[in-house]
Amino acid sequence: MKNKLYSIKTCFFTAILLLSFTTPAFAQDLLSGRSLIEGLRQGGYIIYFRHAATDWSQNDTVTADGEWTSCDPDRMRQLSDQGRLVARQIGAAIRRLKIPIGRILSSEYCRTRETAQLMNLGPVRPTRTIMNMRVADMVGGREAVVERTRRELGKKPDKGTNTIIVAHGNLMQAATGAYAGEAGAGIFEPQGDGQFQIVAQVVPEEWEQLADRFGTN
Repeated sequence: MKNKLYSIKTCFFTAILLLSFTTPAFAQDLLSGRSLIEGLRQGGYIIYFRHAATDWSQNDTVTADGEWTSCDPDRMRQLSDQGRLVARQIGAAIRRLKIPIGRILSSEYCRTRETAQLMNLGPVRPTRTIMNMRVADMVGGREAVVERTRRELGKKPDKGTNTIIVAHGNLMQAATGAYAGEAGAGIFEPQGDGQFQIVAQVVPEEWEQLADRFGTN
């Protein structure tokens, strides 16, 4: 009987631990295709892009605050030529889809700023509100970086627009539980007060496919 009670208690506490590690960001049914595009055209979403493809023969060298802003490939990893092409293609597809864009935020890294700028969807505001987790200790610590990002994801865009965030995969994972490859996107529905849920995940090539199906030339 004692062993049985122990087993029940173990299962109970295991369940509590699993719940504590389950992110509330995930919606049960993700949007796709026409329903996704129709939703984005109405506005009200946060489109979080991981920066486009980079040259992995390069390495980040950060020893002091602000060095991550460098566009010198000898100091920081930069976009590859393919990454620049894909960023332009994604931006062109979003324009063809007539998706209204309001604020555009990027982290201060050159590769995120450049990705956002090459999309050509509007003025880009670099901010350390959203930052690479690898330098979190230099900008307030891991918990502070995650909390600031969650506040941005919970902030409703101006009426009839969507907000774009261009940042890092490790930050997306830490703040939301979702993860995207380079140039991939998670689309979040903000609910205010730092609350949000994911409604879609889009791989880079999917934007052009959506534009071919639902866009205009």
